[in-house]
Amino acid sequence: MKDQLNRKLKISKTPKRIVSLVPSQTELLVDLGLEASIVGVTKFCIHPKHLRKEKTIVGGTKQIHIEKIKALQPDIILCNKEENTKSIIEGLQSIAPIHISDIYTMDDCYEIITMYGKLFRVEDRASRLVSNIKKERERFQNSIKKSQQQKIAYFIWKAPWMVAASNTFIDYMINEAGFINVFDNEERYPEIGLDHSKLRDADVIFLSSEPYPFKEKHVLELKSHFPDKQVKIVDGELFSWYGSRLQLSFKYFESLYNG
Repeated sequence: MKDQLNRKLKISKTPKRIVSLVPSQTELLVDLGLEASIVGVTKFCIHPKHLRKEKTIVGGTKQIHIEKIKALQPDIILCNKEENTKSIIEGLQSIAPIHISDIYTMDDCYEIITMYGKLFRVEDRASRLVSNIKKERERFQNSIKKSQQQKIAYFIWKAPWMVAASNTFIDYMINEAGFINVFDNEERYPEIGLDHSKLRDADVIFLSSEPYPFKEKHVLELKSHFPDKQVKIVDGELFSWYGSRLQLSFKYFESLYNG
């Protein structure tokens, strides 16, 4: 068995005790029918809502309680290259095999779902899930007109202001949603000022609901700087969570695209 970084994992039997340090992957496990096997989650694993009350919270995605994880005696720990730090992964290596995801495209999303299907012996559920997502994606792609693409700026943070740029899954999903990212010539998550020239090129400004919890007051703040532009809060989960939540993304993109 290999993970998405092509690392070999020594696993002799189907893992029955899972610690997940990635919220979107935790939700994916539940939708694959593996909720009973989950023993540890992060405080950000908010879907489904009841999970944090029933499972051990082992920290966040950047800071963890290693002793709590060790006490759970996991058979496997699920991580992500971007969401979890290198030091976290190194600190966990002596506890259990670590499976690391690395997501940039829809094909990467299909791959991680398929990998989990094989790893946890739920291949049929994984196959159906991938099929459902592909159908939703195809339906959406057939419904939009590429000639009507709007240019957008997608804010993920305030103080400092930060946007999603190229080489990120969010940027990929912006394009999947039928928009053009005005920061597609910059890397990752640059800090910017509100006087940045690229903001003038945007038709619409998106304020993501996560990781920074943008509210209506921030919409008004941006409108005061850009009175001629549309500013709206968008569901960050549907632009950045991979796994089973992708089943909901394309209907949401359709509402944005046509709205």
